[in-house]
Amino acid sequence: MPLPSEKSSEKNVSALLDERRTFPPSAAFKKSANWNDPAIYDRAAKDPEGFWAEQAKNLDWFTPWTRVLEWNVPWANWFVGGKLNVAYNCVDRHAHSARRNKAAIIWEGEPGDSRVLTFGMLEREVNRFANALKSLGVVKGDRVAIYMGMVPELAIAMLACAKIGAAHSVVFGGFSAEALRERINDAQAKVLITADGAWRRGTVVPLKAGVDDALTGTPTIEKVVVLERVGKAAPISMKQGRDLWWHDVVAKASGECAAEPMDAEDMLFILYTSGTTGKPKGVVHTTAGYLVGVSTTHRNVFDIKEDDVYWCTADIGWVTGHSYIVYGPLANGTTTVMYEGTPDFPDRGRFWELIDKYGVNIFYTAPTAIRTFMRWGKEFPEKYKLSSLRLIGTVGEPINPEAWIWYNETIGHGRCPIVDTWWQTETGCIMISPLPGITATKPGSATRPLPGIIAEVVDIDGKPVGPGGGGYLVLSKPWPSMLRTIYGDPERYVQNYWSRYAGKYFTGDGCKLDADGYFWLLGRVDDVMNVSGHRISTYEVESALVDHRSVAEAAVIGKTHEIKGQGISAFVTLKEGITASDALKDELKNHVATKIGAIAKPDDIFFTAELPKTRSAKIMRRLLRDIAEGRVLGDTTTLADPSVIARLKDQAKDEG
Repeated sequence: MPLPSEKSSEKNVSALLDERRTFPPSAAFKKSANWNDPAIYDRAAKDPEGFWAEQAKNLDWFTPWTRVLEWNVPWANWFVGGKLNVAYNCVDRHAHSARRNKAAIIWEGEPGDSRVLTFGMLEREVNRFANALKSLGVVKGDRVAIYMGMVPELAIAMLACAKIGAAHSVVFGGFSAEALRERINDAQAKVLITADGAWRRGTVVPLKAGVDDALTGTPTIEKVVVLERVGKAAPISMKQGRDLWWHDVVAKASGECAAEPMDAEDMLFILYTSGTTGKPKGVVHTTAGYLVGVSTTHRNVFDIKEDDVYWCTADIGWVTGHSYIVYGPLANGTTTVMYEGTPDFPDRGRFWELIDKYGVNIFYTAPTAIRTFMRWGKEFPEKYKLSSLRLIGTVGEPINPEAWIWYNETIGHGRCPIVDTWWQTETGCIMISPLPGITATKPGSATRPLPGIIAEVVDIDGKPVGPGGGGYLVLSKPWPSMLRTIYGDPERYVQNYWSRYAGKYFTGDGCKLDADGYFWLLGRVDDVMNVSGHRISTYEVESALVDHRSVAEAAVIGKTHEIKGQGISAFVTLKEGITASDALKDELKNHVATKIGAIAKPDDIFFTAELPKTRSAKIMRRLLRDIAEGRVLGDTTTLADPSVIARLKDQAKDEG
């Protein structure tokens, strides 16, 4: 696997590491920020266990811990002996306080319907469904699969599982029946919670039909609870003795339910991540450490205030939704927005309309979404005030500097700090990010590891690199929200994450350090190309392409080349009103050569109206590699629009 750290690549990333634009926090923002003293970094570094113990005191514990950490590489036990309940911390304690009538969840459905659940209302709904699960035989330690769209009942189901001590396994509603079946069987789930369907761009996603197909081979499933969401728009069949309507199972359930005391290390959930090949990995997160991590980072990275309305645009089927729509915000008593639909339905101003409608203060979305907004032009956000925004963030992959600047100027109006966050399903919470009351940001850099997080960039031998160097990003010390294992496969956990460098967690991401010690994430190390012995990150070339005035978005991959080892192929989406031409292809190739160097000049440029993305807005570069190499396509179940790949495949054939 090639490293992005060898000397031959140093010239090629100079454009990134020489980024000189800086954006320090304003005096007014810094004054009122939750964390505004840089000394917090040193305090946390000198006593990380003391730091995390201090953060843990923000939660309510039934039994206090006796020891902060037991660490036997790679096995961690955090807050040893402590007992608490996640649902109690996210719902009950707020419902029995001055926050009882405060909005907990603001939900906007795609057809325009909306709903607000206060903490008091949410407590009642969670308790009713928790009791319904008990009536179906679910007990502490059981696994419950959830396969739903973005509706409040998804969060209610998760919290109900946590309330009674059952581990949930949320399966993204865009996955195929086969993918759902595989995840149910791996977790040996006892009950499945789903809906008749979900709305997406005015049409129905037939969830229950997929469930019926998936359950032809799932021997552990005893009951299926079905939420009625789309009704007559998509009639479904119900299997006698197995399938039950949500409204029926909660009709007679009590609104009172005591929270199950959970050991700090009891399993909270399993979330599956799929690699390029092989069986999906069931990442296990446990109770206390996870909640400490997500509540701490949510509160301080986003500088949460009591009256904030916070909106993360992710799908709860992914870890971002788990951590920063449900558990982090609710643990902090924050009003969290859930949206069922897409940013372009009924029109391309939908996100900005909702920000104004609900007075959203904190907005957290993906760089791929931002680049799409850039392509659509400023006319849509300019129709809205966006004056309520106080802070904006990005998540999912590195953000190109020019997209960062557009986001800052067009959405943040130059007054909102941007928190560019790096983390993973496995880390549970944000690991590298600016602190908005402390950090001077640079477009394209996630800046520094957060207090209490020890991260390094190491070379192929595991030795730390200095400023200007690059290599692999590793985490050198345990952190509370770290994954504990891969469900049912501890050997794979050790092999995947802890075998490369002794005592260090291998993230799989490439990273550079600039002269100020800022971290520049380069994406997965398998997204590093080896061109004539030069290591070039796909991200570097993508950033150069997006820097061109005609380009809205770009995805770059390495393609086998008999002379150079790998050549560079770029898939480019142009801004609206720009016409594709051979002359523009040549101009873009030369633009990259000017920005990075001749070695990075793309061999091929394909213009495309859309790039293949997951529903969480990540570009599927491995599928682009399959197309470029003429291989059989890998798993496409996570794609938001599978037809994009089919069109690209035909286009590559025609142009090849």
